[in-house]
Amino acid sequence: MAAPLTLLLVVAVTVRALLSSSALQQLIAERVEVVSPISAWKRVIEGLALLDLGVSPYSGDVFHETPLIIYLFHFVVDYAEITFILADVIAAVALYISVKDYNKQVFRKQKFALEADRYPMDCLELIRSPKEMHYIPLKVAMFYLLNPFTVLSCVAKATCGLNNAVLALFILATIKGNMLLSAIFLCLATYQSIYPLTLCVPAMLYLMQRQYIPVNPRRFGFWWFVAQYLFMYVGSLFVLVCLSFFLLGSWDFLSSVYGFILSVPDLTPNIGLFWYFFAEMFEHFRLFFLCVFQINVFFYTIPLSIKLKDHPVFLIFMQLAVISIFKSYPTVGDLALYLAFLPMWSHLHRFLRNLFLVSCVLLACSALFPVLWHLWIYAGSANSNFYYAITLLFNVAQVGSTLGLMYTVYIKKKNILKISFFAVRL
Repeated sequence: MAAPLTLLLVVAVTVRALLSSSALQQLIAERVEVVSPISAWKRVIEGLALLDLGVSPYSGDVFHETPLIIYLFHFVVDYAEITFILADVIAAVALYISVKDYNKQVFRKQKFALEADRYPMDCLELIRSPKEMHYIPLKVAMFYLLNPFTVLSCVAKATCGLNNAVLALFILATIKGNMLLSAIFLCLATYQSIYPLTLCVPAMLYLMQRQYIPVNPRRFGFWWFVAQYLFMYVGSLFVLVCLSFFLLGSWDFLSSVYGFILSVPDLTPNIGLFWYFFAEMFEHFRLFFLCVFQINVFFYTIPLSIKLKDHPVFLIFMQLAVISIFKSYPTVGDLALYLAFLPMWSHLHRFLRNLFLVSCVLLACSALFPVLWHLWIYAGSANSNFYYAITLLFNVAQVGSTLGLMYTVYIKKKNILKISFFAVRL
C-alpha cells in the first residue's frame, strides 16, 4: 500500500501547491466558510506584526490564536504554505496508520469470534473480509486529503489544519496504546481550541480496553488508570499554559483566546449556529443562552459515552462531529477530519435510509454558501436570514450523516450492531 499512498500524497501536495500559487488563493482566504476570526491567516499576520513591534499581539481585538502558534510562525512565516501542506500530510498519514492498526485488531476479534461460532447465520454477510478492510486505510487518507474542505482550508492557510494534524496524531497515539503521547497530543488540541477536552473519555475507554482494564467504577484499577491519564493530561496542559505565560510575560492570552471562544463577541457570519442567534439576542438574555449553546458540546459527551462505552473509536468519531457542529467558530476544515472516518463504516451504509439525500444536501449547501453570501453582501437582494437558513440546513445534514448513522444502525438494527458494527466483545 506504500505506492498508492505515495501517489495520493503527491497528487494532494500538487493540487495544494497549484492553488496556493494561483489567483484563487486570495479569494479562498477571504471566504467566511473557510476561515474564522480565530483561524484566519491575515489575523496571524497582524499578530506577528505587533509582536515584531514589541507590542503584545493580544493588546487589540484582532489576534485570537494561542501564543505557541504565533511563535511557531514567527520562525516559519516565510514557509507558511509548506507548513500547512505538511500538516495535512501528517494528518493523512497518521489517520492511515491509525485505521490500519485498528482494522488489524477488529479482524483478529472477528476471526476469534468466527472460530468460537459466536455469529448468527443471518449476519455472516456483514462480516468484513480482509480484502475489504485492506483498502479502508487508503480510503480514509483519500477522504481527508482530497476532500475539497481540506484543500480549501490548506490553501487559505487556516490554522484549523494544524489542529486537525494534532488531533490525528492524538488518535494515532491512542490506537497504538501510548497513554503518554495520547495525553500530550490531546492536551495540545485542547490548548488550541478547548473543545477537544471531550475526547478525554473515549481515549481513556479505548486505552483501558486495550490494556484489559475493566470499565468498572467499583474497581481500584479503573480509578488508578483514570488518575494516571488525567495527571498526564492536566500536567501537560499546565506546562503549556505556563510556557505561554513565560513567552508573553502576561496572562492576556487567556481572555483573548479562551474567553473569546467561550463568550463569542465576534459575530462575523460563519457556518456555525451562534452568530445569527446572538446578533438578534437581547443583551439581557445573552449570558443564559450563551451557557446553553456552549454546554451542548460538553453535555452530549455523557449520554454518548454511556451508550458507546464499548465502542470508543466510534465514540471519537461522534465527538469530533459534535464539536464541528456546536463549536462557536466552525469552518469547513473542522468537518474534514470526521468525514474522513466514513469509509470505516462503509459496510453499514446500506442501512442508512437517507444517505443519498444527506449527501445531496451537503453538496447543495456547499455550493449555495457563496451564492447567498453574494446576494446578501454585494447584490443586496437577500438578507442574513437567507444565509443563516442555508447554515441551518448544512448543520442538519451533518447531523443526518453522523448521528443519523448511529440512530439507523443502533436503534433499527440493534442485533446486527452487537456483532458487526463495532469490535466484537471478547
